[in-house]
Amino acid sequence: MDYSELLKKRRAVRNFEEKEVPLEILIQIISESCLAPSSSNRQPWHFIIITNKEVIKRLSEDSKRCLLTDIQRNPASPHRSYQSILLDTHFNVFYNAPCLVFIAAPKHILSLHEDCALAACYFMFSACAKGLGTCWVGLGRFMEDRELLDFIGLPEGDEIVAPIVIGYPKGIPEFPNRLGPQILKIVS
Repeated sequence: MDYSELLKKRRAVRNFEEKEVPLEILIQIISESCLAPSSSNRQPWHFIIITNKEVIKRLSEDSKRCLLTDIQRNPASPHRSYQSILLDTHFNVFYNAPCLVFIAAPKHILSLHEDCALAACYFMFSACAKGLGTCWVGLGRFMEDRELLDFIGLPEGDEIVAPIVIGYPKGIPEFPNRLGPQILKIVS
């Protein structure tokens, strides 16, 4: 598919077939993600691939617990709007996807969010070009269970920036209406 078609076909997918994504394809997608630009060409990103559904469920539960604790402690929490689904015992933050990939980087890197976001964009476009669906799950980066984070291999000094679920989509959502560009000013 050409670039314009790829831009329109890349959608947030939250409903996946019960089919594993081959590791070779995941490695290829990650390799293509590493072609993304990064500040001073540091390429600080680290990738963690999780295909074990029980581990993904445990990560979801830890994320829900952390978010609910934040809501309880902070009345102005931006996560308050998610409270009802977070309390739902059947809700899985990672949508029961067959695979979860964390893109993380060392916390001391000033541009870690920008660098990992660029790698995540490349990841999602690469996956789309291969017929896979993805969704960047923002709620999935809030976890504190150090034992669990050690188990999945997240270095203590790293921060998860982009938790992305990936799999074969049951369907691709329609392309939503988009606002036109909002150019504030052209200075020439």
